[in-house]
Amino acid sequence: MTGLIVAAVVVAILVFWVIGIYNGLVNLRNRFKNAFAQIDVQLKRRYDLIPNLVETAKAYLAHERETLEAVVKARNIAVAAASTAAADPADPNAMRSLVSAEAGLGGALSRLLAVSERYPDLKANQNMMQLTEELTSTENKIAFARQAYNDAVMAYNTKREVFPNVIFAGAFGFQPAELFKIEDPTERNAPKVSFA
Repeated sequence: MTGLIVAAVVVAILVFWVIGIYNGLVNLRNRFKNAFAQIDVQLKRRYDLIPNLVETAKAYLAHERETLEAVVKARNIAVAAASTAAADPADPNAMRSLVSAEAGLGGALSRLLAVSERYPDLKANQNMMQLTEELTSTENKIAFARQAYNDAVMAYNTKREVFPNVIFAGAFGFQPAELFKIEDPTERNAPKVSFA
């Protein structure tokens, strides 16, 4: 009888231990999903600013149509990738697509802003100055949100990979999460949006 009680206690401890592992992984997964939602808010704000920026620049940059079209195209690709990633931030393929789309958008914005530097009237335009200031602020917020997301992903991945959690993580379907990182070192710099 005592052996049966001891076995039942050991089994109960093991069950609660596994439940603790599962609940801890769920908690950390929800944290990184919430952190991605914060990035998504800022990305949407940036995506909303870009058409206004392009419209403001359009009158001044009539000869730079390719640049404007590249920005619009890159924005549309990034919006689609962000939507897919927002649906499931735990999907590594969706995160890689978003990172790639964001890199393309960053490059297109950089080209637009570099071209606009050659047009003094555009640089002095009040709408353009306000939009670039908002874009700069949004870029900073995206950087902070990305850092918080990457910290949450790191905590989740670490919890998922340590022993004995790694044994149960795979069994419960907890896949590794993808960091939001920029691969190309030249794309690590925020676009320069100064019109001073």
